[in-house]
Amino acid sequence: MQAPPERLGAFYLGAEYDLERGERVPAPLNYDARDLTTHAVVVGMTGSGKTGLCVDLLEEAALDQVPALIIDPKGDMTNLLLQFPELRPEDFLPWVNPDDARRKGMTLEEYARSVAEMWRKGLADWGEGPERIRMLQESVDYVIYTPGSDAGVPVSILGSLAAPGLDFQEDSETIRDRILGTTAALLSLVGVDADPVRSREAILLANIFEHFWRRNEDLDLAKLIMAIQTPPVRQLGVFDVDTFFPQKDRFELAMAFNNLMASPAFQSWLSGPPLDIDRMLFTQEGKPRHSIFYIAHLSESERMFFVTLLLEAVVTWMRRQTGTTSLRALLYFDEVFGFFPPVREPPSKRPLLTLLKQARAYGLGTILVTQNPEDLDYKGLTNAGTWFIGKLQAERDKDRVIQGLKGAIAEAGQSEEVDYDAVINALSSRVFLMHNVHEDEPVVFHTRWAMSYLRGPLTRPQVQQLMALRKRELLREEAAHEAVSPASPPPAQSPRTAAPAREEAAGPEEAAAPPPGFSPTPPALDPNVPQVYLPVTLDEREAIRWVAKEAGREIDVKSVQLIYEPGILGAAKVRFFDRRRGVDVQEERLLLAPAPQGLTDVDWEEAQPLALDLRDLERRPAKVPPEEGPFFAPVPEQANTERELKGLARDFADWLYYNSRLTIQAHPELGIFQKPGESERAFRIRLQDAARQRRDAEVDKLREKYRKRLERLQDRLRRYERELAEDEAEYEARKQQEVISLGETVLNLFLGRRSSRVLSTAASKRRMSSKAKLEIQQTKQEIEELKEEMAELQEELEEAAQEITRKWADLLDEIQEVEIKPRRADVDVELAALAWMPSWLVTYDDGIVTRSVAVAAYPVAEA
Repeated sequence: MQAPPERLGAFYLGAEYDLERGERVPAPLNYDARDLTTHAVVVGMTGSGKTGLCVDLLEEAALDQVPALIIDPKGDMTNLLLQFPELRPEDFLPWVNPDDARRKGMTLEEYARSVAEMWRKGLADWGEGPERIRMLQESVDYVIYTPGSDAGVPVSILGSLAAPGLDFQEDSETIRDRILGTTAALLSLVGVDADPVRSREAILLANIFEHFWRRNEDLDLAKLIMAIQTPPVRQLGVFDVDTFFPQKDRFELAMAFNNLMASPAFQSWLSGPPLDIDRMLFTQEGKPRHSIFYIAHLSESERMFFVTLLLEAVVTWMRRQTGTTSLRALLYFDEVFGFFPPVREPPSKRPLLTLLKQARAYGLGTILVTQNPEDLDYKGLTNAGTWFIGKLQAERDKDRVIQGLKGAIAEAGQSEEVDYDAVINALSSRVFLMHNVHEDEPVVFHTRWAMSYLRGPLTRPQVQQLMALRKRELLREEAAHEAVSPASPPPAQSPRTAAPAREEAAGPEEAAAPPPGFSPTPPALDPNVPQVYLPVTLDEREAIRWVAKEAGREIDVKSVQLIYEPGILGAAKVRFFDRRRGVDVQEERLLLAPAPQGLTDVDWEEAQPLALDLRDLERRPAKVPPEEGPFFAPVPEQANTERELKGLARDFADWLYYNSRLTIQAHPELGIFQKPGESERAFRIRLQDAARQRRDAEVDKLREKYRKRLERLQDRLRRYERELAEDEAEYEARKQQEVISLGETVLNLFLGRRSSRVLSTAASKRRMSSKAKLEIQQTKQEIEELKEEMAELQEELEEAAQEITRKWADLLDEIQEVEIKPRRADVDVELAALAWMPSWLVTYDDGIVTRSVAVAAYPVAEA
């Protein structure tokens, strides 16, 4: 069979299947990716081939560059990383199952060769080859996350306790739902059944979370434990906290969490990348990612804990997205048994229901899979638009699935015209019934051969082997993402975390001699000259350590003195406004320029941005012991009067007007511009979503245009087929009449009756039969020509759709940089002042000579 042309947005799942003949039809089955925004359910017993179908779905999503979160309770979906484009036996060898080889009486090498050959033939049978596997490998980034284990990439749960970053007034319902889920998940981990209304543990934790999250303040386990012992709220309902939940009982709950946190086995839950959905859907460069959450090693309570946290994080991420009609991302749940039951309310059920009801508007598709159809809440699944039903053995399973399917059909407002019971009974392995509410009728199809090697569930050691190299790369990326470069030089403290100023010594001390060119008192200036002091954010101990490090040897410190040197500080607000590009942003600039020397003016090009706000500036010098100063350098004449500083303010405004630019990225074809503060990665992800929507809209318009032409041809075809049937019926009637007429003629001749009328009638019947036969031949020819025309039109349609797909794929790289200038009126200088810059003057003996080095004690912004 020949695979259909690659077309983004169309998932090649297999071929239609004729149940009566028990063979597949040579017509490929393409599934519209957008239909997954209304979610899907996959049901089938063990051996039905549902894992192969789901791998096919996820492979097609990867080829379409749709990111996915894959919850894998059994370990089957780790097979997505077993992709071998060369199909060599040595590629399969490390992953073949030794037990399978032994049962077949083969060595591992022989079995690997047979598997490689089977995969080669299977792919060829479905029109797939190595090139498509390479394309699959390059389309997305695959990662296996192992929460609670370092076999794959561990996941830190601390990010799940962080404030969700939503406005409490606008999104209170969403935040409270997340609080309910998070508290239930945490309590399940310590063995507490968390009823959100009756459980005092759940009520206390929910109030603690709401208290901190209202303030957009993050929590961690240590802070949560302390808050349980000393709650930040005084009342719960009408009772005070101690009456509602006595201190002794709260201590027991806090101790349960403390034991959990102190357990060495729990430490792997606190390491690794945070549970950040955006970073698990896309790499740092914006490439789509398929994140597989392998949880086969976890206990039942740990699975519930992690899955609930993950689902709640997905709901929060979803709320931050804009609406779309295209498929933006997938959430795939490989075995939903126990997480979405019909009667019970486990913590995982609420966020799953939320996703099934609301995720469509955000382009997030959910795929739920199970081999236990009896334990599903089918009322909740009425929102699922596509049902893939495989082979089922137990009658009760068939009844439950048909009941759920009928509910979905009724919800979609469709009628039942198929005997689903008979169809399901006739299904065999790898043959599925697909009911899609977006299509006119259900389809039975045979799944294609998976490109990934379906080896079966991988164990933790195998996951560790598979992810060894990738894990190191990912953790390096994570470290690079989290790293914050220190200010240079030296690593000054933030002004808000600076060491407290030391008190002056109680006893009288002799003041040290000032360094050459400095005085112990500030220069006397006109009171109208604005002066500010930059805060000291680096203490002398840090300065000494920095000097010793730079010297590269032990040093003998002779003295440390705080000196102040003059500079020019400019503070301004610059507004960038561009109505067409939707930009209206105001930036604050705080620059420190060297004081002018000699006849030169202030050079703002040499100015340094400061890691400060105006409120961080001080009015007086820092207090230090008398032997350390402070000491002051003289002020140059070009900056010692109010008039001169006003002139510097005008120069500063001019410099900002001519040199300030807001650079954003833009895509002219899509008409999308980078938002202020938006990273390049986030901008590219937004471009991908927009391009996918435009591509889908163009393809829809194209198909609508061709649909009308194809319908006209189809109407003509039906008319010709009716005419053919009528011509054939008339031809049969003419032949019968001709035979009868011929019989009469022969009989008359035999009886000696010769009549010209009889002979003329026979000839006439013969001519009419020949004419009817000719009309049949002409109609058949017209039908063939019409079918050829329809095939050519269909091929033309596919080529045009491919051209649209290629066009939008190529256009994604056509990003331009746009510079936005401020208007003159949008430059507002708030302050131009004489700034006193503090430094530590460290005098030391390095064993060769006595040296003095000045180390800046104020914070400078990173370049």
